[in-house]
Amino acid sequence: MPAFMADSGEHTAVRDPIGPVLPASGEDDSRKPAGLRRRLRRRHRRWLLVLAVAALLAQMAVAMITTAVEQTPTIDEPVYAGTAVVYVQQHSLRYNPEHPPLGKLIIATGMAVARPHLAPGFVGDQGELGRHLLYESGNDPWRVMFWARLPVIVVTLLLGLVVFAFARDLVGSVGGAAALALYTFSPDVVAHGSLATLDVPAAGFVLTAAWLVWRARRRPLPYLPLAGLATGAALATKMSTLPVVPVLMCLAGWSFWCARRTDGPEPREWARLAGRAAAAAVGVALVAVVVVWATYLVVDPRLRWTSSGHVPTVHGLRGLLVEWLPLPEAYRNGMRVQFAFENATWQGFLFGRLYSGSLWYYLPAALLVKTPLGMLALWLAGVGVMVSVPRLRTSAVYVLLPPAVLLAAAMTGSRDLGVRYALFMPVFLAVAAACVLALRRRWAHLGVAVLVGFVAVSSVRTFPLYLPYSNEAFGGPAATHLRLHDSNVDWGQDLGRLADRLRQRYPGEKVWLVYKGSGVPAAYGITASDPRKVAPGRVHGLLVVSDSSIAKAEGRFARLIDSSEAIDEVGHSITVFRRK
Repeated sequence: MPAFMADSGEHTAVRDPIGPVLPASGEDDSRKPAGLRRRLRRRHRRWLLVLAVAALLAQMAVAMITTAVEQTPTIDEPVYAGTAVVYVQQHSLRYNPEHPPLGKLIIATGMAVARPHLAPGFVGDQGELGRHLLYESGNDPWRVMFWARLPVIVVTLLLGLVVFAFARDLVGSVGGAAALALYTFSPDVVAHGSLATLDVPAAGFVLTAAWLVWRARRRPLPYLPLAGLATGAALATKMSTLPVVPVLMCLAGWSFWCARRTDGPEPREWARLAGRAAAAAVGVALVAVVVVWATYLVVDPRLRWTSSGHVPTVHGLRGLLVEWLPLPEAYRNGMRVQFAFENATWQGFLFGRLYSGSLWYYLPAALLVKTPLGMLALWLAGVGVMVSVPRLRTSAVYVLLPPAVLLAAAMTGSRDLGVRYALFMPVFLAVAAACVLALRRRWAHLGVAVLVGFVAVSSVRTFPLYLPYSNEAFGGPAATHLRLHDSNVDWGQDLGRLADRLRQRYPGEKVWLVYKGSGVPAAYGITASDPRKVAPGRVHGLLVVSDSSIAKAEGRFARLIDSSEAIDEVGHSITVFRRK
């Protein structure tokens, strides 16, 4: 490269004829050209941003992998893991029709590595399938569950990048980092992102669709088809995402309108543009439908549908909806199963009250308990900023409307079983919370930093027991079982920890166990009897009860618990009593 050397007596510089003067390393920064200083600052900020994103995702990965390694199967996981193995080995759709295949295909990528043994001639329902895979086929249940969970962990981390990108597009890189921090420190996201379940992938695919539709306001051609793919991925993961499809279609049409409209068009042009916008919305839906069909064809190219159980009949408007949807028969039969679940009466538990049926305010109340206080404050502030700052109002529709519709639909459901039914809230509202930085005030930046730090501390303190988390206002994880039950606190995850506790602290003692979960106690070295099958006077020694079973205890079993002395707890989900 042509250059000349200039000696000033103290410093030496190299001049590039097509670039600025490049001072030697000893020269004061203040003597660098202003443009070079700006480029260096931008480069440093980019590297700091990359390091911050990497650090946040790394700590989340550590939290999820540690959780995945230490927890025994939750209630739903063996069903999904068993179904995934059937997908890979037998290409059959007969198990778990109430959920579409994509989430289980994600789990199947781990099963393909683990290669667990499953007898091809197995006959039984999906619950028996999961138990047979983990405990009756010669497989190591710890290894099988880790490989089932690992793909979901990877997807959860990748979805964090979508959270970051969406918030960065709205309020810049610092906002993206703040949103990612809220996402990666969310106890609910960490808890369910480390399980072989469907809730985090479904919520993340909806967020991805909303982000791509929002980006289509400027470039509809590349982003609307991608939005259709993400919408289809959500539908192919959980049927509970169906209510958001009309919202995403309307947003897609609006984005196309915004991208193509011009000032003062003729009425005829308005009509033509409206027609094209409607076609864009329909196009997103058609792509989504194709994705759903593709996931079923991946499992079984011949779409042979045989059910392992009874498929209920659905009447009325729900029946018409099932019949009219242009989706595979297996999908529509899964919808029939889901509607049957909604027609059933389930037990709920909220703030110490056991009840039958459902409460419309259950999910908001459960979110209030299980969301870090700093996160709640930032959610409220972010929503307020989005609807009050003019430049963010249009974006607010894309960020706030999808989770609002999904929450309204979930609140009308019959199953008050956990905030996992509203896991899209911490995913979407992490983006909304970052919009507080749009105020561009020092106090706003300081407030966000303090509250994010508060969230991080609260989350790290519960490590690695994320599932039973509740915030400090409600007593923390140790008190969650007093207010909530089921997947909020006790989903069968601590059977392995219980085995370790009994072996270390109570060797040789008689154990009576009431365990809520799909694990097999004997597989983890626990020898126990069921106290509900004998007279109370015969129950002596250790009485070990899952906290959800305590919440639902009635009659003789409740009196047995009340007359016992609590001496220990395991994982904030199992209580150990002593009976003399």
